[in-house]
This record gives sequence, structure tokens and C-alpha cells, in this order.
Amino acid sequence: MSIPVLEIENLSVSFMTRAAEVPAVMDFSMKVFEGDAMGLVGESGCGKSTVALAIMKYLGGTGKIVGGSIKFRGRDMSTFSEKELEDIRGSKIAMIYQEPMASLNPAMRISSQLIEVPILHENISKDDAWNRSTEMLQKVNLPDPERIMNAFPHQLSGGQQQRIVIAMALLSKPSLLLLDEPTTALDVTVEAGIINLVKNLSKEIGTSMLFVSHNLGLILETCNKITVMYSGETVETGEINQVFRNMRHPYTQGLLRSIPLPGKNKYDAPLQAIAGQLPLPHERPNGCNFGPRCPHLDKEVCESGNIEMQLISSNKNHFSRCARVDKIQWNEKSLSSEKKPKSSSGGTLLTVKSLSKDYDVAANVVFGGKKKGTVKANVDLNFDAKVGETLAIVGESGCGKSTFAKVLLGLENASSGKLEFEDNDIANTMVDERKRATVSAIQMIFQNPFDTLNPSHSVGGQIMRTLEKVGVGSSVEERQQRMYELLDLVKLPREFEKRMPRQLSGGQKQRIGIARAFAGSPKVVVADEPVSALDVSVQAAVIELLIDIQEKFDTTMLFISHDLSVVRYVADRVVVMYLGKISETGTTEQIFSPPYHPYTEALLSAVPIADPDIKKRQILLEGSLPSPLNPPKGCVFNTRCPNAIIGKCDKIDPPLQKLKEGHTISCHIDAKELSKKGSVFAQ
Repeated sequence: MSIPVLEIENLSVSFMTRAAEVPAVMDFSMKVFEGDAMGLVGESGCGKSTVALAIMKYLGGTGKIVGGSIKFRGRDMSTFSEKELEDIRGSKIAMIYQEPMASLNPAMRISSQLIEVPILHENISKDDAWNRSTEMLQKVNLPDPERIMNAFPHQLSGGQQQRIVIAMALLSKPSLLLLDEPTTALDVTVEAGIINLVKNLSKEIGTSMLFVSHNLGLILETCNKITVMYSGETVETGEINQVFRNMRHPYTQGLLRSIPLPGKNKYDAPLQAIAGQLPLPHERPNGCNFGPRCPHLDKEVCESGNIEMQLISSNKNHFSRCARVDKIQWNEKSLSSEKKPKSSSGGTLLTVKSLSKDYDVAANVVFGGKKKGTVKANVDLNFDAKVGETLAIVGESGCGKSTFAKVLLGLENASSGKLEFEDNDIANTMVDERKRATVSAIQMIFQNPFDTLNPSHSVGGQIMRTLEKVGVGSSVEERQQRMYELLDLVKLPREFEKRMPRQLSGGQKQRIGIARAFAGSPKVVVADEPVSALDVSVQAAVIELLIDIQEKFDTTMLFISHDLSVVRYVADRVVVMYLGKISETGTTEQIFSPPYHPYTEALLSAVPIADPDIKKRQILLEGSLPSPLNPPKGCVFNTRCPNAIIGKCDKIDPPLQKLKEGHTISCHIDAKELSKKGSVFAQ
């Protein structure tokens, strides 16, 4: 049998603090062979990134390997000298981080950062290094490599920056590539291109991969093997299809049940969140670490002592750390699979008529430049939102979703058109000019729960402040009682009143954000990517909470997102935007069934699906979103559309085709032609 490229045996990693030793990883084992793509999944805090950093020997001053071994091509890495470690980092073992700017020097041109890799590790000439770097830029599908080489990082988009980092990592053809959540900050369309690129290049170069992620769909599409971590331990490992089709650990099963899959929605198949939270390292339970959250817990068996990994299938190298693996009915349906009654929408609450928002900008104004331009952030938007419904607004970053939200919230004035809320036009009424009742009626849940709470104020104090601002309660006592009711509403203990934000997890912080948004019983809530920063298990709990509260208050929710799997689950109707314009509108069923607008089709194709039995057509968009300062003529999508009709799409604005009731597509291609392509998904 061949020697693994990477072999980790019984690894334990701790961080030494003044108070105590904090065990981050315990008894962790994994093997990655030549050509393998191993997925490492689990919630934030389970130890995934610590494993990756331990491989690179990047544990800082407090991190220490206290047990086990890490072998690279059969040799224990603890025996490597500092010089040997420096030589293999970047040449034999390379790493791609979550945030590309963490790997790029903002003060250096791209060329200087790329050519130093082969010069340092292979001692080749500057000219040879330059040529190899430009070739690699072509391989990562970056246009005009010469221009890119002379650019600074800030002159590139996020997707381009990540491609640069990938090029840098692969320049010396490493044996092992570590990827730590490399696409989390990217749009789904960019993510699809990046993942396809990494898969193809790793096969071409012969690089083995360790892909760290909490996205099961992404792991399924990228890897051939999977290792699931929970609270510092491996809980399940095996070949990807075997594990997905025959999950044999309750935690792995819980992760999958937290994910909205194609065809599932909030009415027919409610998500089942994993109960409880990941234990802190010093609060791990006896026996099975997952025990307190496990629906199959048997205290006598699961808490009696250490639980060892056991073989499930010898031919698939499938192992599980579950003491009751032979007793659980693994094919039993989820307890929360009961259907919810469909809520009926009321009359129209919000109407958008020919709304546009422009920004006048001056190029290089800091340096005295006089050249002016206009950014058309929203162009002729027309749609409405009904009482009690969820209307999703989807599209890539830069398409104008958040700009519309700013106009709705009174943070920006519209340039033209109307925004009618309860028959009052508020398109040009800033928030400080609005009546308190209007401000209270339109609230927002932000994307990042970490940045929306004041770190110096308690949770209760911040909710009380919101209640005071929206005019709820005539006394401190009344507001305090309402604050307790809001904590009950978002399913947090009333004792959290005295907690500071730093004492809360990400999911708990987002629940406080939801409590503040619903403090004044709003009629419209704008949810701007409210779950994109959360783990899948936490995401499921927050989504279900949001849906329940919305139904209780009969609130209209504008759900802004680029993740169509979440949109498919949560939305009643969908508006698809591209470069400030609406390309398609309709009910969720209409949007997710052919005919699709070519852009909607690409968005659907880009969504990673955590089900090996669902196949999809792959549609990769070329190029980046054009600049809103200089949008393309004709159809704004024509520069990236695989079906563009030259001479028509690039010259004439597309007509609005009205299909079924409420379903419109802005496209030159006839709907009958679009429908011939069929569904993106197939089972």
C-alpha cells in the first residue's frame, strides 16, 4: 500500500493560557493519499482550522501539539528543522485562506508577490519566474495576465484576489494543498468558478487536497472523502458517497437535516436544527462529546467512558464514533417533518414603481480629478410586497439589493420613481424626517451579528434602548417587561439580560438582532443576508425562528440573499436582480422551474447541493460583474450570458415577457426556447 501524503495519528493540540491548558483537538486521526480530496467539516469551534494550522506548524506562541503525530510523506514533521519547514511551506505544502487579503500585501504589485514563490523555493531566474506566473494566471482564468501582474490587490475584485492566491499556492506544484473556507466571502457564481478551477488544477498538477469547510454541499461537489469533526474529535469518516448515503453518526445526520435541499420549503419539510450548542473545551461532558445534543442519547452507554472510533464498512474505510451505532434507526424520518399550514398573504403593503437610484461620482476626486460619472445602482424597479409574505431579493454582490434596502429604510433618497408604504410615498423621505410610527414599522436584521451590537452595553440595555426609540412602553418597568417578552420570543433565557455581547455565540447575537428588529411589532422587516455568517446548524435554528416570529406578527419580510437554497426554502416570491435591474420575478415555484432567465439558471446551477442523488447542469459564468459606472449596452447580462444573441442582446434593451400570472422575464430569447433546456436539477 502506498504511503499517505499526509497521515495524522491521535493528534492532540492545546492552547496554553494563564488560567489553564485549553484542549482544542483530541485524538484526531486522518489519512490523505495521493490524488485524494479530503473534506474536513464541522461547526465553528470544532477544531478544523486548528488541524490545518498544526499541519503548517502555525500554532503561534500559545498553541502546542501535546500528543500524536503528523507525518508528511512518511516522515514525522516534529523532526523537521526550521529550515526544512520553511522549504516545504509554499513548495510541498501550500495553504489558501478564507480571506484572500490576509495572504496579499496591499503595498506590493501582484507580480512581486507571485514571482517570489518560485524564486525562493526553486532558485530560478526572475524572467523564468515571471513567465511561469503569467502562465499560472492564465490557468486560473484571469483575463489579461500582463495587466493583472502590474496591478495592486485593491484594484482587483474579491474573486480575482482569490484566484491570485490560488495561483500563488499552486506555482510550485505542491504535494498537499490546504484550503480553509476559501469561498465563504464570495458570491455563489464566483464560488462555483473557483471550486471548479481548484478541482481541475489539482488533478492536472497531481496535488492532494484537504478542504476545510462547514458547507456539506461544497464538500460533496469537491471531495472524494470526508472527515466530520465535533468538539475537537473525529466523529465520522469515509468515502464521500458512502457517508452521505449511509450516515452513521447523529451529528453528521443533524448537519444534513439543517440544510435546505432542492424541492424543500418551509411548509412541506421544516428544517430540524441541532439542539443546544457546541460545548466549550473546558466544559466537555463525560463520554460522548455530542451526548447532550444527541436525540439518541442513552446515558448508561454514552456517558460510561471514552467512545472509540469503530469500523462501519471495511471496503469503504467508513468509521464512526458512536456507541449506539447498531441500535439507531438511521432511516427513520426527522421528528420535525410534519407539514406546516401555508400562510395566506394579505393585501399589498409595499409598492415599488419605476424606482431608480443613481450616485454621481468623480474619478480621483482626492487628487483633483474632474472626470465625473454616474453609478446606476437601481434602474426602473417595479414590484410589490404583500402583508405577511416573504419576498426574496437575490443576486450577486453589486447588483443593487442593499441599495434598495437603504432607500426603503430612509438611509438614501431615490433619484426617481415611487416607494409606496401603506399608500404613502416614502422614496424621498429620509429616516430622520419620518414619523416614529413609520420608523418602527420598517426595521432591519443585518448580515453580521458581531458588528451590530455595542460591545460596551448589556443585551438587556440594548433592547431597552430600541424600545425607547420606537416608542414602546410609557415607563422603564413596561419596557423591561417587553424586553423579557422579546427574549422569550427569540428563545433566549431571561438571564441573558445582563450578558455582554462578547459572552454570546454568533447565533445568540443574531437572535438579539431579531429581538431588536421585532421590538416595535414592525410591518416590514428587511433581512439582509441574516444567516450567511452562521454555521449550518445555527442557520437552521435562526431561519425557523425568523419564520415563526414572522407568522406570529403577520410581518412582511424582504429577504436579501445570494444563496438560492435558502431562498427556495424561505421565500414565497422572488425578485432576481443583476447590475441594478430586475431580470426575473415570480413565485418561488415559478423561479425554480423552467423556463429560467439565463442569469437565474446560472445562480441555480452555482448552489452546492448536499445530496449525491441530485444531479445538476453546470453553468459557469465567465468574467466578472461589469462596473455600474459603465454598464453594457442592451441587456446588462449580455457580456456573461452563454446564450447572448450578438447584434441584439448587446444593442437593444430586452423586452419584458409576461409568462404565467406574476411571472416575468426580461430577455430577448423567447420563453419557449428557454424552457427547452429543462430543469437545472435532476434526480
